[in-house]
Amino acid sequence: MKASLYLVLATLFWSGNFIVAQVAVASMTPLDLTFWRWTLAAVPLVLLAHFVEKPDWRAVLRRWPVLLLLSVLGMSGYTLLLYGALGHTSAMNASLITAANPALIVVLAMVLTGERTTRRGWFGIVLGLLGVLLVLTRGELQRVVSLSLNIGEVMMIGAILVWGCYTIIARRLDVPAITATATQVVIAGVTLAPFAVAADVRLPQTQAEAWSLAYIVVFPSLGAYLLWNLALKTTAPGTAGNYLNLIVVFTAVITVVLGTPLTIVQVAGGLLVVAGVLLTGTKPRAKSPADTLPASTVPAPPAPAPAAPAASGPTPTRRHTP
Repeated sequence: MKASLYLVLATLFWSGNFIVAQVAVASMTPLDLTFWRWTLAAVPLVLLAHFVEKPDWRAVLRRWPVLLLLSVLGMSGYTLLLYGALGHTSAMNASLITAANPALIVVLAMVLTGERTTRRGWFGIVLGLLGVLLVLTRGELQRVVSLSLNIGEVMMIGAILVWGCYTIIARRLDVPAITATATQVVIAGVTLAPFAVAADVRLPQTQAEAWSLAYIVVFPSLGAYLLWNLALKTTAPGTAGNYLNLIVVFTAVITVVLGTPLTIVQVAGGLLVVAGVLLTGTKPRAKSPADTLPASTVPAPPAPAPAAPAASGPTPTRRHTP
């Protein structure tokens, strides 16, 4: 129950990132938000990693080439594309496109690493793609042929492509999760600094901007990562991944509460995307030998072995592996 609560809160915080960032990019640039988000989150994340995971920092730094690549993809590239997209499309549409990420990762894994999927997985991928196309074209699929698409939604497609590559590479990184995140955040702050100076990146000028940045640093950047990684200590990654579908749900609820109604196309597209993700992420139950044998040929269970004579002395305590 505690792990489930952590996962729900993490997805709620990430949903808020779409809503808050859309407001913030009205007066701040994507580079402003991205640079200050990671620069301000760097020290708390490093301290969190140091005291929670107690890593060997020298061993971590020896992996700097792959950590640099991951930072450029996941911290800088994805975030810049996301915030850029939110300046041209709604938070709801952005979250719906993001919901197709798990299915996209399956496709990228097949292309880049040779992984295979099932017929059910392919059906899920097609459903998810159809749902995204409905959102992109607002129900007018012929707009795909004419390439009459919103620039923000095209940027979101780029964002999830970047995140898909990030995820596949990160799977092979043998560094503790919070430590890897903290190191990538520090690298992002350092590598973005020259661009920030050249672009004259500024701090928030108004109270609304300050509160928006504070939320983005504290909740999506620190709180969500901490809760997510704490939950993964007792939850399988595949199970945790299904909770990401809640991002669309929470974003829809927040959008409606704030007074923006959902369209039928958004609802239909969202249902297709979520259904596709669920089909892609579930695997058929493996058949046991007994399932494939006729009832008359199923071997009977072996007879219990005779009990061993009791040994003298106290009974040893059994240790349970968590």
